[in-house]
Amino acid sequence: MGLAGILVGLGLLIWFAFRGWSVLLLAPAAALIAAAFSQEPVLAHWTQTFMGSASHFLAQFFPIFLLGALFGKLMEDSGSVTAISAFMTERLGTKRAILAVVLAGAIVTYGGVSLFVAFFVLAPMARALFQDAGVPLRLMPAAIVLGTSTFTMSALPGTPAIQNAIPMPFFGTTPFAAPGLGIIASAVMLAFGLWWLGRAEAVARRDGNGSGSSQIIAAAAPDDELVRERATVAREFDPKEIRRGHQSDTSPSILLAALPLIVVVSVNFLMSFVVLPAMDASFLAEQRWGATSLASIGGVWSVIVALFAAIVTLISINRPRLPELRKSMDAGANASVLPAVSVASLVGFGAVVAALPAFEMVRDWVLSIGGGPLVSLAVATNILSALTGSASGGLTIALDALGPTYLNLAAEHGIDPALMHRVAVIGAGTLDSLPHNGAVVSLLAVCGATHRESYFDIVMVAIVGAIIALVAVIGLGTVFGSF
Repeated sequence: MGLAGILVGLGLLIWFAFRGWSVLLLAPAAALIAAAFSQEPVLAHWTQTFMGSASHFLAQFFPIFLLGALFGKLMEDSGSVTAISAFMTERLGTKRAILAVVLAGAIVTYGGVSLFVAFFVLAPMARALFQDAGVPLRLMPAAIVLGTSTFTMSALPGTPAIQNAIPMPFFGTTPFAAPGLGIIASAVMLAFGLWWLGRAEAVARRDGNGSGSSQIIAAAAPDDELVRERATVAREFDPKEIRRGHQSDTSPSILLAALPLIVVVSVNFLMSFVVLPAMDASFLAEQRWGATSLASIGGVWSVIVALFAAIVTLISINRPRLPELRKSMDAGANASVLPAVSVASLVGFGAVVAALPAFEMVRDWVLSIGGGPLVSLAVATNILSALTGSASGGLTIALDALGPTYLNLAAEHGIDPALMHRVAVIGAGTLDSLPHNGAVVSLLAVCGATHRESYFDIVMVAIVGAIIALVAVIGLGTVFGSF
């Protein structure tokens, strides 16, 4: 009965979430159903297990949600994202339209701009560029996904994405975990994705299928409640806030636009390898600070300081282009709340499931998967991210339930925790892009495209390419270790 309860709760969560119901209601309801099937104390699981785990997630990661959304909104309102997109378009031109869209998305998201901010800026630019170049508009969502939601989310060393931050407290790692393997994985994802899109473009041109004239931009997408409910469990920005604030009528120069992104990467690096290692953090062992260690929280500190420094830089150099700074900052701050609480609710659901006696069967099955700890960790994060439609939610659920176990297995097998970190993040960023994923649904709405038109190409660049990269990382990591 206990296992049946887990499956029933999970099934209801997936079904109603896909139909647009709020995860804030669905996650506790599904958790209570699973607990009731197991004849466990329902109220205790709600107030102690569910809320305890959800609040712990918020305590760890809400500062990253807050600063990430705020930075993204300020980058948009200052015209910086538009300036970077326009620069890439001008430099690469219509002959390399797909590459221009991919690289523009990669630059802004690796620099810390929220995914949905990038969607709403890149989509109009991509549409105009693709039409001028005669590239089929159905390839536009896949090109944007490749640049914003693959290697810059899970593989590039130092990426400030929340997915890259989640494993750090579990494994005591930094945002730059396994940098060599991360770069290789990024190259695999980028190369495969560009090859596939180039092939699809060539086939379309051969068959006489040009860019078309459909109205592909759906301006109403941010106000679509179905899009909003699905989007808020996928990334760290509430689409409802995209229209709020005050967008500048002018854009900064490319150097000023790129400077805050450079600050994010540079400060993140300095914090990870220079400042924090030199810090005396022995005080963290005291109970008043949670009896923790710098290894457990240092990675999160690095990302927080990097984003804060970038925000200060951005405001300082763009103050004339932010005439209503308070409104822009309010919109950015508000945009972080619903995504953070939604993902925390998924984490609470996972904590209740992991606390049920029947979960031992699930855990034993995962750990018994052949190929060693790296393979079973990749499978676990893949499955949970696929079921929840959220890389961050699935990754946190997996590590909350099995993180200590995998850390012990890493010690037993001589595996560097940094390698476990990179495998977990790349694993979470593969099957999360199934049709019900909030980022996929939102991007298709923004582009005015449908699953039938564009989803297959998204599968190829976001799932197939990521799986190839994951296999490469596991293979290289097994033979050569972390590097």
